[in-house]
Amino acid sequence: MTSIFRTVMGADFDRLHPQLQRRFSVGLASGEACTGRGVMDRVWHGPAFVKPFLALGTTRNILVPRAGRHVPFTIENVPYTDTHGRETVTFVRTFHLPGRPRRFDAQMVLSPKGDRVLDYLGTHQHLASDLHLRAEPDGSLLIRSGEHRFREGPVDVRVPDLIGADAEVRESYDDTTGRFHIKVRVVNKYVGPLFGYEGSFEATYTDIATCGVRPGLRPVREESRA
Repeated sequence: MTSIFRTVMGADFDRLHPQLQRRFSVGLASGEACTGRGVMDRVWHGPAFVKPFLALGTTRNILVPRAGRHVPFTIENVPYTDTHGRETVTFVRTFHLPGRPRRFDAQMVLSPKGDRVLDYLGTHQHLASDLHLRAEPDGSLLIRSGEHRFREGPVDVRVPDLIGADAEVRESYDDTTGRFHIKVRVVNKYVGPLFGYEGSFEATYTDIATCGVRPGLRPVREESRA
């Protein structure tokens, strides 16, 4: 049994920097959780007219409607088995902005065919995206989103490009500083850049048998459809 990320990437996983291999080996098989703590040099959003859209997303811990510099940041990657029996890894990002923290929640599971990672967004998993992962020549990891779907009750529809957005994540490791570097951009095909952040963090690993999944980390609702 391997991590969901190694399963999807296959031999390409071995081209990642060893520290990225360890971070993305987090899972039930490894028995480890990973917590990253650092600073985002920049958290940004697009033009003013996109802020209502971002603010709506914050009601379900999706996206962040505020901008800032040198923002303390935490990312929690904890594996668990969800209510549908699937291995899940949390990607819960907390931006410690002035006033009150803002969260951007996601939970990742393996697709039924094992050919992609499914990224369920927010506290209620109403949005789901396909993720495509690739090792770059320098050992960094490139993640791009694919199709997005909205699911609520009997509704299961593809999110149209007009209101959807594509995400690109680049993560690397700096041997000199011992820190992971991350850059995220979320872009709408018609409007342009909506939201993003970039900065660095250090990672620590804990035994999930000891730490478990802290309260509030799992979503309120778990979507069964993949």
